[in-house]
Amino acid sequence: MALADIARAIENSANKRGIVRLRARGWLPQILPYTGYGSSSTLHVIGRAVMAPPDAEKPFSFTFLPHAASGKPITRPVTHLFDTHSKAAQAMDDFVEIATDAATKAQRGWRQFFTTQIGNLPVTVKIAGREFTTRTDSNGYVDVIVTNHGLTPGWHTAQIVPAAGTSAEAPVLVVDPQAQRGVICDIDDTIVVTWLPRMFIAAWNAFVLRTDARIPVPGMTEFFDEVLKGHPEAPVFYLSTGAWNTLPAMQAFIQANRLPLGPLLLTDWGPTPTGLFRSGQEHKRTQLRNLLITFPGIEWVLVGDDGQHDPMIYDELAREHPSAVAAIALRRLNSVEQVLSSGMTSTFEAMHPMLPRRPEHIPLISGHDGFELLTRWRETVRRKSRR
Repeated sequence: MALADIARAIENSANKRGIVRLRARGWLPQILPYTGYGSSSTLHVIGRAVMAPPDAEKPFSFTFLPHAASGKPITRPVTHLFDTHSKAAQAMDDFVEIATDAATKAQRGWRQFFTTQIGNLPVTVKIAGREFTTRTDSNGYVDVIVTNHGLTPGWHTAQIVPAAGTSAEAPVLVVDPQAQRGVICDIDDTIVVTWLPRMFIAAWNAFVLRTDARIPVPGMTEFFDEVLKGHPEAPVFYLSTGAWNTLPAMQAFIQANRLPLGPLLLTDWGPTPTGLFRSGQEHKRTQLRNLLITFPGIEWVLVGDDGQHDPMIYDELAREHPSAVAAIALRRLNSVEQVLSSGMTSTFEAMHPMLPRRPEHIPLISGHDGFELLTRWRETVRRKSRR
């Protein structure tokens, strides 16, 4: 038996025992909704079933703080206990509120990161007046493909109902069939400054949920505004090798920094039939090709960074499907970011100069941040207009 098979068997066995143990403690299945997407003909509804504690929605509170007669914690205990509204008391209560909020988010992040998924769970997906019955896969995921749904372009909601436990409403984006441009964007080191070795990024994203604790790459919002100008129907997809567990935190970051909203295409950790860990490169290649198949009429602007394999993967896609790629935009990492991202001081392209490149008619722009990318984009657009 291969090492990956052994690891997968151990994982499945431990997960099954975990479900039984948690069920005895009152835990129930819960659906985590992910953002689905589709065309006017087909639609993906995506979610995951995990075990959730009975107090999953209960707000965090410090046990040593006073509680009201109803049992609920008093949100501003200092001014309540001492019946004063002095500046010092107000400042102390402000600190309690900030600490409670941070602890609530950290607790939620911990639960999202260490999940016990439920495989083979019957679920019903309701959308567009229709119902579909299916089962989750061995990792708890549900991905229902709805054909001939008849939904108009824009955002819709699907309901995912498990056989037992808590249901959820999953957002789904129906891309306008008239869309001619779209954006596919990496996340870490492209829209968010990571400053962490790759091995720690997923844990950071899951546990540090405060959106102001993540530093956005300067100018990326302005860059996207320019790329999407004149294309209000253009879809934006965020493609990352990050774990699905980090999705709520990344959605909050995108919204807080006024980046365009769109589905996140993430991956899962753990053993596969061919290895101990899933290949991030293959995940990106597969998702890129799925998008090209689903939306054959769209030309894509591919946005990433030069820290790992984005240049190679994007060039490869441009060579294979030159009519589907409008441009490639890469953020150049500084020397410290480069080491943290790939463990090397040089870019992947610099170390492999003989790799085949994209077709010449597909522009490549690069810059240290979104403002430099914006400048290069405008220069490229001007050159094209003069031809």
